[in-house]
Amino acid sequence: MAQQYNRIGLISDTHGLLRVEALDALRGSDVIIHAGDIGGADVLDRLSRIAPVTAVRGNNDKGPWAAALRETETLKIGEVFIYILHDVGHLDVDPSAAGFHAVVSGHSHRPGISERDGVLYVNPGSAGPRRFSLPVSVGHLVVSGTRIRPSLLTLEIQVVP
Repeated sequence: MAQQYNRIGLISDTHGLLRVEALDALRGSDVIIHAGDIGGADVLDRLSRIAPVTAVRGNNDKGPWAAALRETETLKIGEVFIYILHDVGHLDVDPSAAGFHAVVSGHSHRPGISERDGVLYVNPGSAGPRRFSLPVSVGHLVVSGTRIRPSLLTLEIQVVP
């Protein structure tokens, strides 16, 4: 029997700027997670043209459109449970004890992958306005059974003179 693979696109901290390069990098995703600081409902609308979107409210997401978003979400992909929040510093559960396989967050604008207590932690970084010397990036998770293969992608941004 063939394994079913699920590709999850990860994006965060767009702050209202949804770059063509980010959209291109997320094409082919079965679902997209936006880990907050979205910047406007139009960002979620454009992402939803690629795949269904699960998004959380970031500390800069204000107004009626953002009020509909929760601060945390959970997502089940196959056998994998994912906990989503904007700022991992506000993590209010023990992901390992709660049975989560992964935690996806944003906020720091720093892309990173780590593992603690058997739980994968992924921050796709910022896909919006460049901050300091940090890269503009997105991420992916490929899920098969309870296995998760994470990756981060630094976007090559086209500068128009």
